[in-house]
Amino acid sequence: MVHRTASIFFVLIAVLGLAACGPAKVRPVADDEYQDYRLKGPERGKLFGDQGLAIGIGKGAAGSAQAQDGGGALGVNAYLWRGALDTLSFMPLASADPFGGVIITDWYQPPTSGGERFKATAYILGRQLRADGVKVSIFRQVAQGGQWVDQPVSAVTTSEIENKVLARARELRSQVAGS
Repeated sequence: MVHRTASIFFVLIAVLGLAACGPAKVRPVADDEYQDYRLKGPERGKLFGDQGLAIGIGKGAAGSAQAQDGGGALGVNAYLWRGALDTLSFMPLASADPFGGVIITDWYQPPTSGGERFKATAYILGRQLRADGVKVSIFRQVAQGGQWVDQPVSAVTTSEIENKVLARARELRSQVAGS
């Protein structure tokens, strides 16, 4: 009798467990909940836009507004992206995410100063070429007692790098507009 009661108990638990795994409430994602440019307009269904795997700067095939503002096939403004890459090109590149808009350099030690090194992270914040579309963080370390110690970086230095990125981005845009 105990064996039969235990079997019924386990069957009942199994049935209740399966009943709890009923169909989940699934609904499609509305257009205003998910903003992926690849799902809308002329870029629909294209992973890398009109330029294929290459990441380029220009108007694209149809001269869309997205491409005209420097968006291209990137998730961020292509001119700011390229301007940041060009400006930070003297430092070794550690990571670059063109869809998230993040460029991370590795530590760079200037040949003239053996006791300090720098690292930079650039964030491209949008799809428009604007002054507030780029944020650069500079990190500085100084060798002390055989170890690298973090040191503050002047806000002027960071601002100068951001301005150089913007100037390069504007130069790239004017080159494309002129051709």
